[in-house]
Amino acid sequence: MKKNLKFIAMAAALLLCACAKTESTTTVTTVEKPKVKIASVTTEAVPQLEEYSTTVEANVKNSIIPNSPLRIEKIFVEVGDNVKKGDKLVQLDAKDLDKLHLQYEFQKRDFERIEELYRVGGIAKADYENAKTQLEVTKKTLDSRTENTMLICPIDGVITARNYDDGDMYGGMAILVVEQISPVKMKINISESYYAKTKKDLDVTLTFEAYGEEEFKGKIDIVYPTINAASHTFPVEITIANDNQKVRPGMYGKVVVNFGTKDHVVVPDQAVIKQAGSGDYYVYTYKNGKVYNNKVELGRRLGDRYEIISGITPGSDVVVAGKESLANEIEVEVIK
Repeated sequence: MKKNLKFIAMAAALLLCACAKTESTTTVTTVEKPKVKIASVTTEAVPQLEEYSTTVEANVKNSIIPNSPLRIEKIFVEVGDNVKKGDKLVQLDAKDLDKLHLQYEFQKRDFERIEELYRVGGIAKADYENAKTQLEVTKKTLDSRTENTMLICPIDGVITARNYDDGDMYGGMAILVVEQISPVKMKINISESYYAKTKKDLDVTLTFEAYGEEEFKGKIDIVYPTINAASHTFPVEITIANDNQKVRPGMYGKVVVNFGTKDHVVVPDQAVIKQAGSGDYYVYTYKNGKVYNNKVELGRRLGDRYEIISGITPGSDVVVAGKESLANEIEVEVIK
């Protein structure tokens, strides 16, 4: 009997200890809401500036080539020389020219005699016509040879290539290349969505890698009349007066075209999140105690703000601080 009482007492003690332990370890867990700061956003008239890469081309480019393969007697210019229309560039071998001059003068005197006889009826009309034709052919040959012997500059420009030396035999490649670089031109391809807003003489701003941030002014000179069906773009040509000739063919540049303004939502840059490993951007909006993750299309950066093309409606509250611990549709606490 004593043993049973002892056993009962020990069991009761163990039960009391277990209950005490359970009571001491049971706690109530409270989940703390993430704290965020928010800002309201509205629409603004945002300049629609588009940037394009381009390469400078000469306005006109001429290759100086003779009509026939003659020996080059003298080249009067060097690469880099500025030339004017009508300047003498290349003297070719003129040995056959003197003989052709004598032949023309002889035929001319002979034709004058034949013409006089024809007037008085001393020669048939067929003979007269034949002599006249022969004289015209010789004159055209002489003019062509004369033109081909002395090569004249066709434009105002600068010599950009010289492929022969004095005494060389012409071998098919252009003797010289002359390019007009006042003005210069560039070509860019613009999205089809801007076709109605792209007009001739529209002002553009250009920068060139060679000159850092220095800006140059140009104009759209030609708007091509068709759209590329594959790329949905259309080409335009831009010209720069380039009176000081600082801009040279082959230079790499960027063109900024202003297509007016559009009313778009603008958000602080602290609100924008870039998804790692992709080109996607997101913004958290706040409504009724919860946050929502919105994929957005970014436009231009405007100082410490971003233009939003799509994804956020005007009047929304966006999260600008505390984004790191957020997930879609969770409750948050807004702090000032």
